[in-house]
Amino acid sequence: MATATKSEVNPSLNLKLKPLADRVVCQRDEADEMTSGGIVLPDSAKEKVNRAKVIAVGPGKLDDNGTCHPLSVNPGDHVLLNKYGGDEFEVGEIKYTIVRESDILAVIEE
Repeated sequence: MATATKSEVNPSLNLKLKPLADRVVCQRDEADEMTSGGIVLPDSAKEKVNRAKVIAVGPGKLDDNGTCHPLSVNPGDHVLLNKYGGDEFEVGEIKYTIVRESDILAVIEE
């Protein structure tokens, strides 16, 4: 697990972003800075982390009849994402990823 290096106040809680349809806004966990053997990794060698925290969810996907089916994830859930799925963007210094619900592989129950 990565440890927080910034203030414990979570600026993502003030994010004014409302995803549409079956989209989910996530914040990926930070990559490890060091290998288990103690070697410090440069940014170019770090792999993208699959684990993320759900920040916001859309209302759900509409079916052919116009019925909205709510999403199965909620803000605050920890999930596993496709490694290369979604679109990344930054708000300030914080990186977010928007994915479709189908790009979420699993919900991590802790």
